[in-house]
Amino acid sequence: MKQLRIGLIGAGYMGKAHTIAYQSVGAIFEMTCRPACEMIATSHHDGAADVARRWGWARSTGDWRELVDDPGVDLVVIASPPRTHLPMVIACVGARKPVFCEKPLGTNAAESLAMTEAVEQARVPNMVGFNYIRTPASQLARQIVASGEIGEVIQVTAEHVEDYLHDPTLPSSWRTRVATGTEAGALGDVASHIINACLRLAGPIESLVADTTIVQTHRDGPHGLEAVENDDQGQMLLRFANGATGSISFSRMAAGRKMGYTYRITGTRGAIFFDQEDQNALWLYDASREPARRGFQKLLMGPAHPDYLAFNQGVGHGTGYNEQIAIEARDFLHAVTTGEAVWPTFRDGYEVDKVIAAALVSNRDRCWVTV
Repeated sequence: MKQLRIGLIGAGYMGKAHTIAYQSVGAIFEMTCRPACEMIATSHHDGAADVARRWGWARSTGDWRELVDDPGVDLVVIASPPRTHLPMVIACVGARKPVFCEKPLGTNAAESLAMTEAVEQARVPNMVGFNYIRTPASQLARQIVASGEIGEVIQVTAEHVEDYLHDPTLPSSWRTRVATGTEAGALGDVASHIINACLRLAGPIESLVADTTIVQTHRDGPHGLEAVENDDQGQMLLRFANGATGSISFSRMAAGRKMGYTYRITGTRGAIFFDQEDQNALWLYDASREPARRGFQKLLMGPAHPDYLAFNQGVGHGTGYNEQIAIEARDFLHAVTTGEAVWPTFRDGYEVDKVIAAALVSNRDRCWVTV
């Protein structure tokens, strides 16, 4: 069995999740390769060495370029802030190394397109990190919609709202600054996930109108009070290419919501509903049933549903966040070993960033915008 040596850039929230995934994916799934956690890169040599020791990486570096150029690294996982993605991806392409990059792919659509064209022209295997849509329940939702079980999609109501910046005493960070984050705040951080879900489940978005707001205009910074430069919350109205309409709400100020990633898709013969805070269930409404038996049915995830059995055999016992990342790792390794494109590729990440770009224009110009 071929060994694939992983290089990971970033040791934050997602860095640890990817570490867990690549250390466990071989025990979870039947693999044709054996992944090895070879090298981790952070911004400081001593910090990288400490993380490598605690997390089980063989080697470490304080310079991500050393990781990309190292002949002992076969593929690269980028789990650093979006402002760093473009040079890292271009370096991976230059080194002819497969690359997985966390979302949002670029700080804007132009960057995302540049990265997409670079990996496509070099034929470098690539994926972008949209993990929530990989739950067994959302994979089942995709099957239900694609098979026509709920008929033609006519409306989508979706949101991704969290409260990680609701507290006004929380300081500024790279997320609240355009220079270190992106022009899109909650729009880029959380809305990108639910935009990805809408594209996956209902198809291309043709046009939209968006409205965003900065709620907490200033936060404490390292040198005193600092302006918040990107959106805290917002909404979009959507028109899909297939004629369906929809709406998206997004927020990093939604008090009490910890993982408020939800969608309701209504079709001509029924509907589905999903809530990530109850990620092991999908609700299905079948309009063809007799009136006395109509109502949403709760489908508990179990071995009969996509990717569930690899984790456990009990219906309703459930999967969690780290399982989503393990599924991503399995899929990326498949793309690397076979050369087959596995969704979502950088091209799919670019499609999300095009919607974000259109939303920024709409909010600025106060009008509908074609995507």
